[in-house]
Amino acid sequence: MSPAREAASIAPEPVSPETRARLLRREVAQVALAQVKAPDAAWQPAQRDCAGLIRYAYRTAYRRVAAERLSSPLWQDTRGTPSDFADAETLISRSFVPLGRGVDAREQLRTGDVVAFRQEHDAGPVFHLMLVVRPEDRAHAPARVVYHPGEAGARVRTGILDSLATEAPLEWRPVPANASFLGFFRFKEWMS
Repeated sequence: MSPAREAASIAPEPVSPETRARLLRREVAQVALAQVKAPDAAWQPAQRDCAGLIRYAYRTAYRRVAAERLSSPLWQDTRGTPSDFADAETLISRSFVPLGRGVDAREQLRTGDVVAFRQEHDAGPVFHLMLVVRPEDRAHAPARVVYHPGEAGARVRTGILDSLATEAPLEWRPVPANASFLGFFRFKEWMS
């Protein structure tokens, strides 16, 4: 048998769930951080808000690492039905699981987790999400948040999570004393 034919007959090694999760988290981080420099052309301008960033980063990561998972939508709508679209409120209530609001929960965050806020406005509540990017080797870099501020044409931003907790205006601090802070959340499929 020729070397080329022999190589073609060898099935690829199955990827363990732990390796797949690590690869997905790494891709989510890369996609989200790339949007800070310049938004990908594939990320539709009409979808550019905080929830859109999360949807785009997750979908792109799955497309690169585990495309077969995209045969069904990643998100659930308000009825719990699989859906390609979910706004910020629906994402955290249907597709993510709360991890808590305190320092212990913040210390356990991993890349792909979400920081959620709810601001009260005259027109009604407005939800805001930030994506966590935490290096696998925590000794070399702090956890960051990556987020779109929501306004049309605005750029994706990033900052240090611990600085957000101490230096941001109170309504944007991810601390229990902030009534607008809903907590930290993890994608349901990544609970383990």
